[in-house]
Amino acid sequence: MAFALVTGASGGIGLCIARELAQRKIDLLLIARSEQKLLETKSEFEEKYKIRVEVLSLDLSLPGSAQKVSAWIIQNSYPVNILVNNAGYGTWGSIEKSEWSTLSNMMQLNMFSLAELCHVMLPELKKHNKSYILNVASTAAYQAVPTLATYAASKAFVVLFTRGLRKEMSGSPVSVTCLSPGATSTNFIDRAGMNSLKERAEKFSMKAEDVARIAVNGMFKGKAEVIPGLVNWLSVQFTYLLPKTIIENIAAGLYKTKP
Repeated sequence: MAFALVTGASGGIGLCIARELAQRKIDLLLIARSEQKLLETKSEFEEKYKIRVEVLSLDLSLPGSAQKVSAWIIQNSYPVNILVNNAGYGTWGSIEKSEWSTLSNMMQLNMFSLAELCHVMLPELKKHNKSYILNVASTAAYQAVPTLATYAASKAFVVLFTRGLRKEMSGSPVSVTCLSPGATSTNFIDRAGMNSLKERAEKFSMKAEDVARIAVNGMFKGKAEVIPGLVNWLSVQFTYLLPKTIIENIAAGLYKTKP
């Protein structure tokens, strides 16, 4: 039986997507930085769901990491028909005051590693009668977001890259879907340094389990884009209907940093 490869699988949406797939009796290849968390998940899933789980501890924000994933898969002859590119993070603050090394690391993970994993995995995915790619973007991708400018731009890349790849794969066995969640109950806010906004964000946050279920259902239905939650879906529609200046001024107000 073929595997589903899930990146960023040690927590948040990635772990919930992995669990959703495990519940459907799909064997898993899980990748994240934390080996201990991966091994704990492997033990839990194999015992609870009676599936096979293999793990790889790897920092996907480092250049060349996608090639290491490909080598691992080839070396172990793992057949893969699902690729979930979930690994990613954001950083909050003005570009001027942000460390360039942090922004560069984020762009490497959110864009380049994601695109390269699609590139190296396509030959394997096309071997199967039906395969799937699920790339995780964000509702932040649909407009510029001051103080999250680089993050939003990196996720806009994911949306457009995924749309283009989907068209290229038309007529092939590979279905390509983009997931754009809004605020979700994960550690995203903590890692981005947005603690002062945490209380406000939690009022609108979806559970990661719900996002994962909607995402996996949408992927298997072959949807082009999945935007979980009515509020999130409406917010994206407004970006098409309202002038960009208005949308971006609203975003600037929502994510304003302290002086």
